[in-house]
Amino acid sequence: MSYIDETGLRKLLSQNIKLYRQRKGWSQAKLAEEVEISTNYLSDIERRKGWVSPFSLAKLANALDVEVFELFKPEETAPPELINTVNKCLDDFSASLRVSFDKALKDSQKKIRKSL
Repeated sequence: MSYIDETGLRKLLSQNIKLYRQRKGWSQAKLAEEVEISTNYLSDIERRKGWVSPFSLAKLANALDVEVFELFKPEETAPPELINTVNKCLDDFSASLRVSFDKALKDSQKKIRKSL
C-alpha cells in the first residue's frame, strides 16, 4: 500500500476541486457563493496555499455533487476545454437530430393525410 503526504493531498484536492468546478461550468465566485466561503479562500485552496476544514470540505463536495473521497481521488481526465468542446458538439448533434426527426415526422404525417 502506498501513502501520500500532505503536499500530495493538497495537490489532489486542489486539482479535483478545480476540475469538478469547471465541469459544472462554475467560476470560483459561483462555487464560493454556493459553499459560503470567500473567493480568496477558494482561490487559495485551488492554488494549494490554503487548507480546508472538514466542514468546508463537506460543503464543497455537496456543491460539486461528489462524495468527499472523490475530491482526493487521483483521476486521469481530459482537459476541461476538451470536455466542453465535446459536450457542445453533442448538444449541436442532438439539436440537429431533433430537427431532422421533426421534419421526417411532419413529412410522414402529410403523406398519411394525403392517403386518407
